[in-house]
Amino acid sequence: MNYTHLVKDIQQNILHYSTKNAIYYKNNSLKKWIGISWNSFGSQIQKVAKGLLSYGIKPQQNVAIFAQNMPEWIISDVAIMSIKAVTVPIYATNSTKETEYIINDAEISILFVGSQEEYDKSIEIIETSKFLKLIVVFDKSIVIEHAGNSIYFKDFMNLKFTVEIDNELQNRMNNGNLDDLASIIYTSGTTGEPKGVMLDHHNFAASLKAHDFELNVSEKEVSLSFLPLSHIYERSWVFFCLHKRMEVYFNENPKEIAEVLKEVKPTVMCTVPRIFEKIYGAIQDKKKEATPIKIKIMDWALKIGNKYNNQNLRLNKTPSAILKLNYKIADKLVLSKLRAIFGGNIKFMPCGGAPLSAKMVAYFHSFGLNIKCGYGLTETTATVSLFGNTNFEFNSAGKTIKGSQIKIGENNEILVKGPGVMKGYYKKPAETAEVFKEGWFCTGDAGKMDENGNLTITDRIKDLMKTSGGKYIAPQKLETALINDAFIEQIAVIGDQQKYVTALAVPSFENLKKYALEHKITFKNIEELINHNQIKELFEKRFEELQKEFSRFEKIKKFTLLPKEFSIEAGEITATLKLKRKVILKKYKALIDKMYND
Repeated sequence: MNYTHLVKDIQQNILHYSTKNAIYYKNNSLKKWIGISWNSFGSQIQKVAKGLLSYGIKPQQNVAIFAQNMPEWIISDVAIMSIKAVTVPIYATNSTKETEYIINDAEISILFVGSQEEYDKSIEIIETSKFLKLIVVFDKSIVIEHAGNSIYFKDFMNLKFTVEIDNELQNRMNNGNLDDLASIIYTSGTTGEPKGVMLDHHNFAASLKAHDFELNVSEKEVSLSFLPLSHIYERSWVFFCLHKRMEVYFNENPKEIAEVLKEVKPTVMCTVPRIFEKIYGAIQDKKKEATPIKIKIMDWALKIGNKYNNQNLRLNKTPSAILKLNYKIADKLVLSKLRAIFGGNIKFMPCGGAPLSAKMVAYFHSFGLNIKCGYGLTETTATVSLFGNTNFEFNSAGKTIKGSQIKIGENNEILVKGPGVMKGYYKKPAETAEVFKEGWFCTGDAGKMDENGNLTITDRIKDLMKTSGGKYIAPQKLETALINDAFIEQIAVIGDQQKYVTALAVPSFENLKKYALEHKITFKNIEELINHNQIKELFEKRFEELQKEFSRFEKIKKFTLLPKEFSIEAGEITATLKLKRKVILKKYKALIDKMYND
């Protein structure tokens, strides 16, 4: 199979689509979106690449980016790879300690930063690191205190470059090789210190080729980028957008996503389950406030939408004339308004990072929102399975994408083989050897495949819990079922080596306060509210209802409501919002012990 080097691919687009806008950012003072043409994009990439060369960055040397999403992020990323160097993304939410570990492990001499907070953390590190020499600051409004080792991005691009630098850039761009290391992405480390996943240009090129085959898109698409570029999922998607010449809008503030969706009206965008869970909860809340006639119309419209989209189009069947007519009416009255929450133009939305319940997927598909669930890891350059256009199963993560292979191994472990699989873990040969068996990458995830090739993820093997009675519990399965409730924001299931299953639950404080107001429950603070008998009874009923379909031994017998969310800053969740179970068990030991001793 012929693969195209990402940098050369982008260079071709710069050449042929010079005046077309490639990427957009929001100018907050003007309150408008500003486009950057392919010409300008290419010019900035070249200037950053020359800046890196003038500071002596060698082929295959590591350069890091520590910032939230913005055009400068992707410009720097492509510039790094253009000189055959290696991009090391660092989550904007990382602590100083986590960032320092990556900088020292990857021997980073130049670091790009986005905000004042990231700059301040980096200055702390530069004082003690024997590797870090220069911080390049994206935002001019950031206060630079150490001029000797800090430079603004604009100034970095406007350095005086010699003819030798120009020649060296051309030489490196012309000699880019698919076997060159392209990126080292440090995994979140839910079970230990982060591991640097080594991905080469061949991995990225194979990912582009596979998505070319799987997804029907054109250069007319508009994509909204709001998930962290430091994660393989969003970054490989943005690479695909640039490869296909789609316009990419960078949303710097995830809290503004609802408003931005209406402004940008994307046709495609990467998402995570939490977005749908929150929107589902908001729709249900609004429904409660609606008049009986409106509720009746909405239920009828969704029922028609389910028949039309889920029972016909999904299964490649032609809807009857009467169903088509009913759907047209249902769409005008209700369904189009629900799609408008996402801007109204969505063609499809890849969804990954965690499981989304089948009920939820079917609900959104019923009003014509095409969620494409999939499965992948950093180690596989993201996607290895994905919903097709038809005949997909709502309770699955789709079918294996072209070029990859999946098989189920011992303990139902999902094993992957293909051109997207990593080279290995950086400086960790023992850990690399541990995850490869006879050429297959061992994902650590448990799953099963049906006779039609649909993959279903059942749990993380390392997360599986065994009760003292010898029964196995899959916590993610329980957590996925419970997190869909409007009153539950976060939940951590506990039960390993215990006589029964318990949970630490973080309520949706906004919905809980609303409930208290409606039921005339008075409280001085959140602690008092979550300990109120009526609130405890509410959650007991919710837990009972949500666990109906689970076996008796799997069900949560006791729970404790927490007054504060699990956070990245407290080290309780990873940058990709996965629970750090060991940290949670240790931190909340007294509360957990109480649930088993009472």
